Amino acid sequence: MKNTKLLAGEKFPNIQITDTNGNLANLCEAGRDDKASDRWSLVTVYRGYHCPICLKYLNKLAQYTEKLNNLKIDVVAISADTPEQLNKMVDKGLEVNFPVLTGLTLTQMNALGLYISDPMSDSETDHAFPEPGLFLVNPAGDTVMIEIANAPFIRPDLEQLVNGIEFAFDKDYPVRGTHQN
Repeated sequence: MKNTKLLAGEKFPNIQITDTNGNLANLCEAGRDDKASDRWSLVTVYRGYHCPICLKYLNKLAQYTEKLNNLKIDVVAISADTPEQLNKMVDKGLEVNFPVLTGLTLTQMNALGLYISDPMSDSETDHAFPEPGLFLVNPAGDTVMIEIANAPFIRPDLEQLVNGIEFAFDKDYPVRGTHQN
């Protein structure tokens, strides 16, 4: 199956996942304590437990959740890992204050337009996995900001991202990258 690019301004795909409590949830709402309709979602896709860069990035993202919460943005992270692999990541030092979910399928990765990689060896992981992605979704379900990478080294600087979101909110900045030929 070929990836299709998720366009800025489009509705974020309706991705149903099993949350950390074993309940079926919409990915965009999985980070919410309450289902308030005025909350935004920052969906972070990470490669998996085998990626030390992901571990550092998610732990650093946790340092920004209070500021994001003040902006009415809920954070959720997801990978194609199994719950057992997530437990291994916790054992390696994952310490976050937002939901980290597992079980992202190839179909869901394609719906998000993510780059997908195969493991280089059995010691890396045992399944195809997504390369990093980040999506800011407004309360109406529109994808406002998108960052998709094809390698683990390409991720937005979190301080710049959060400051940029704050600027966009303050200035009522429009969704960028919507021009169609």
